[in-house]
Amino acid sequence: MTTTTAAPLAFSMQPLTAADLPVIVPLNTAAVPHVNDLTAEAMQALLDEAAIAVKAVDAAGGIAGFVVVFAPGTGYASENYRWFCENMDDFLYVDRIVVDATRRRSGAARALYEHVLAEAAARGVARVTCEVNIRPANPVSMAFHEALGFASVGELEPYGGSKRVALLARPIGA
Repeated sequence: MTTTTAAPLAFSMQPLTAADLPVIVPLNTAAVPHVNDLTAEAMQALLDEAAIAVKAVDAAGGIAGFVVVFAPGTGYASENYRWFCENMDDFLYVDRIVVDATRRRSGAARALYEHVLAEAAARGVARVTCEVNIRPANPVSMAFHEALGFASVGELEPYGGSKRVALLARPIGA
């Protein structure tokens, strides 16, 4: 018996818009506690300030996932983002990357990160940063980020200590 592996799905990257909120807000909510919960209004505020906000769209037009990224110097109030602003000056910060639970292991997260890394390179940015929960633990996400070349540059206990995160960075060109 011969075993074949299905080819990875191809995704197109398209800008997130207000029309996507009815899909991405529930996706975001389903990803809590790995991301914080947001209302549609709060999500729109993120999209308005983001340097990059894209969705991974499959061949059938479905949204497999999305990513929201910030450049330094915005008014975004995230404690994690502020840490990077205070400790680095040339980065793009991945605030959230969310993949539909039914699309996990489809290549959507990798495609979203490849898009962000390519954008960072095109903009001449030195590194891409993010954080991964270590309390509550998210070992799958940590292994994924490490495989992409991210390494820890610190830890933080945001939200009054209710979480502990590893602050990660990946040099561009690595």
